[in-house]
Amino acid sequence: MTEHYYSKKPGTNSAPKQWTFKLRGKNLRFTTDHGVFSKDEVDFGSRTLLEVFREPDVQGDFLDLGCGYGPIGIALGIDFPQRRVVMVDVNERALELAQQNACNNNAANVELVASDQFEAISKRDFAAIVTNPPIRAGKKVVHSMLEQSHRALLPKGELWVVIQKKQGAPSAKALLNELFPEVEVVVRNKGYYVFKAVKD
Repeated sequence: MTEHYYSKKPGTNSAPKQWTFKLRGKNLRFTTDHGVFSKDEVDFGSRTLLEVFREPDVQGDFLDLGCGYGPIGIALGIDFPQRRVVMVDVNERALELAQQNACNNNAANVELVASDQFEAISKRDFAAIVTNPPIRAGKKVVHSMLEQSHRALLPKGELWVVIQKKQGAPSAKALLNELFPEVEVVVRNKGYYVFKAVKD
């Protein structure tokens, strides 16, 4: 059976593990498992995104699109307790872990939603969307996520994306330039790019 971390129901045997990782200056405890992305540590791309993210001026909820077991959304939820952070993923095992991790880290302002991209949240809009997209799902999926994110942002809302140069950063930036009037390369680090795109 071929499966990936973006499968709805990972078939690999469960073998949970726990560890602590410092994100945005705070030590957070995570439980991870087989069948989720970067189960052994918070991946470099997510860490890079979290290091440079800044709160937008516009009021409203945040969205962690493709949240996995939750490091990005939980870290932002703890840092910005006045915001609701919606965390979505198609992977049911990842969502269960994200719910557990949110509870273990006292991130009371996060909301977990099972959703294939925006399927279950199509009527909601956001002040900021953050994503470390599932590159292995293919360019079509990644670009769909970016296009739908543009539609789901409030006016002046911000899309924050981390992506490696060798895994499609140039084509992603080209698409963002088509969709958004303002696109900034916030940081380049070890082949990873963080883009911030602001809606008009």
